[in-house]
Amino acid sequence: MSSDDVNSRLSALEEAVSRLSVAPASGRATSERIGSEDDPLWALNGLESRAPDGAILYLGSVQTPTGDVVRWQYGRPAAEMFGEDWGDRARVMAALAHSMRLRIMHAVLHGVNTAAGLIDELDAGTSGQVYHHLKELTMTGWLSTPRRGVFEVPASRVVPLLVILLAAGSSPD
Repeated sequence: MSSDDVNSRLSALEEAVSRLSVAPASGRATSERIGSEDDPLWALNGLESRAPDGAILYLGSVQTPTGDVVRWQYGRPAAEMFGEDWGDRARVMAALAHSMRLRIMHAVLHGVNTAAGLIDELDAGTSGQVYHHLKELTMTGWLSTPRRGVFEVPASRVVPLLVILLAAGSSPD
């Protein structure tokens, strides 16, 4: 499949999901906690009605603790995901696999956006240790530096971060 075909299919999927309407419930088991009483699988049913061959979609509309509003949606056909080599994602995922880095992400989302502030806020040991973690989070795109000495979680990473945390805390069905 050419990249134009893939882009066309992805654009059609994104457009269809943006017009999401409720489809009949499928009756599948879920641990979903958000949805109407009439259709607790409203998002899944809408996705399936528009992507019958399967797709992976994550989205969110959140107000961060500092008051920023982030709306994010991304989707890919499932066949594409299964056809890829996942090994190249290990470093990006590994960057979050440290309790101090997750604490840093939490603090930055709560408005602590300098290394000195993080050192004080997190009682994180030496400044060298904090800078090591900040470097890894920045190199993998989880943090950005809009100006020297200031860190932020890019808007494009807020919802993915929350999705990963949600998945990590979910109980399997």
